[in-house]
Amino acid sequence: MPALSELIAAHRQKLDELLADNSEPEFDSLVAPIEEMDHQLSRVWSPVSHLQGVLGSAEWREAYNAALPLLTEYATELSQNVKLQQAYAAVNRTLPAGSAEAQKSVVEQALRDFHLAGVDLPEEEKARFKEIMQSLAAAQAEFEHNVSDAADAWSLHLEDDSELGGLPEQILERAAAEARKRDRQGLLLTLDFPTYDAVMRLADNARLRETLYRAWVTRGSDQGDHPEWDNSELIEVIMALRFEAARLVGFDNYADYSLATKMADSSEEVIDFLRELAARSHAAAEKEITQLSEFAGRALAPWDVAYWLEKYKQKKYSVSNEALRLYFPAQTVVQGLFGLAERLYGIRLEAQPDVATWHDDVRYYTVRDESGSPIGGFYTDLHARAGKRTGAWVDECVSRKNLNGHATLPVGYLVCNFPPIDDAGQSLLMHSDVVTLFHEFGHMLHHLLTRIDYPSISGINGVAWDAVELPSQFMENFAWNFEVLEECSRHVETGEPIEKALFDKLASSRNAGAALAMMRQLEFALFDFRLHAEYDPAKGSRVLEMHQEVRDEVSLLQHPDYNRMSHSFSHIFSGGYAAGYYSYKWAEVLAADAFSAFQEAGVFDPETAHRFRTEILEVGGSRDIMDAYIAFRGRKPGIDALLALSGIDSP
Repeated sequence: MPALSELIAAHRQKLDELLADNSEPEFDSLVAPIEEMDHQLSRVWSPVSHLQGVLGSAEWREAYNAALPLLTEYATELSQNVKLQQAYAAVNRTLPAGSAEAQKSVVEQALRDFHLAGVDLPEEEKARFKEIMQSLAAAQAEFEHNVSDAADAWSLHLEDDSELGGLPEQILERAAAEARKRDRQGLLLTLDFPTYDAVMRLADNARLRETLYRAWVTRGSDQGDHPEWDNSELIEVIMALRFEAARLVGFDNYADYSLATKMADSSEEVIDFLRELAARSHAAAEKEITQLSEFAGRALAPWDVAYWLEKYKQKKYSVSNEALRLYFPAQTVVQGLFGLAERLYGIRLEAQPDVATWHDDVRYYTVRDESGSPIGGFYTDLHARAGKRTGAWVDECVSRKNLNGHATLPVGYLVCNFPPIDDAGQSLLMHSDVVTLFHEFGHMLHHLLTRIDYPSISGINGVAWDAVELPSQFMENFAWNFEVLEECSRHVETGEPIEKALFDKLASSRNAGAALAMMRQLEFALFDFRLHAEYDPAKGSRVLEMHQEVRDEVSLLQHPDYNRMSHSFSHIFSGGYAAGYYSYKWAEVLAADAFSAFQEAGVFDPETAHRFRTEILEVGGSRDIMDAYIAFRGRKPGIDALLALSGIDSP
């Protein structure tokens, strides 16, 4: 808190001096120093924000919550500073015709963001916008904390393992260890994602699956075991604040406001895109649910689908996730993934055991270019533990910059929630975990390989939000390549890499359930976008009714009345995906189309990889992403590549 307060005070003074000294502002005299200031503040705040999600410390969370208003107030104050906006506008008018594309992008994006933050508003409305941003930051943080607290507080105590048939030994050992940790006999199942996922896919006991399903889909709601962490009121607060903010700056709704920083041009374009994908996937999804129901011999409830899909894949393709898991010790996968990056992009990744970390599981790596010079570094925090936020993500620790002769290399955090390391020193991954790791590493490469020197548009920064997932979803495809998986696998007992015959079965099973998974993601995307596009303050969020309407349109399953998935939907209520969850599918289209270029030229083709690096990974937000994509691919993308990659035969 003292560091943050002192730095913000110094920055306020510095800004006043800059504006006073720049009667005829230029890029180097005004914009570059402000980029430097933003960079300094990010270096202070990034570890604070990161650690509150991975430490499980009440004191750290308290400090984070206390600091949020300071940061939000300052950010809003900057973005509503009329003198600063006018100075940027003056720089924009006087930028020489031959100015670097990156400089133009920095200024143009700043001017756009000034407008989105209400710089043009009368003073009273500007003050209200500032209040909204502070309230929104606090409400969104509380939403995420409620989800985390509700999950951490839940457990299921069992006297023995008689009800746990089908679960792997690793899960049973963890449950027994958890019980011992709490001075109890028997076994204790917790609501971390590895446990939940294992139960949903592998537990033979349908009642047990339903028990964990209910606990999972009622986190942060009035239907959960801990209604004191119900997010219902927070959802209403968040939606109302977003709507009011959007209207203040001239948008009809928050969805339209959100699209100002995205590739998609209109709400209609997004809805049409999602509904076209749904229409072209629906028949394949119906076929899949019919096949699974016939295989199970009965109609399926939501907690049955993953289980029977696993059984179906074992029967049809003779492939078991649990058998595959033995081939994927986490560190072996990591080293194989690093080898792939080195092969594609000519970089080298080296462990740095001397770098201090926040947990014994965390590792730090330095990244070097072809000449051996460092170009950045990153932390990995791969394993689930109590108090750690669920899911997987990448965030920046330090962004790249080179201003006025002072250069800084990028540093990032790569966080997952894989099974904790067992007594034998292993964490065995499912192949889906391998895909997740490849996905997140795609984000990390985007952050690390940038050649843009201005922090506001380097790496992932400044990239249209619905294209941010392009590098990550693109990387997933390599997790389905035999040559890559040979390097990523060593059987935990024999030390042998995955066999070609087993890989062929895995590859054959890739698209089992793909259409159902497509429809599930489209359900989330339509729910999110319609929720924000159709919000009416007179009616409130209608969050449950809206979700039911979307399910009636695209879901092939009947969900129980107690389902409150929305109440733990952190992506849209506390993350950056509000009115933007569709971005996953939008970027998946880009990624599938991009990977088809590698399939055409050869998956490891150096020229194609170089073109992808230079046109996509290196340019950050310095260039319109569609222009960058066309420069890489030679044309605009289309959805057919995604449907083909998903094995979906569509009309």
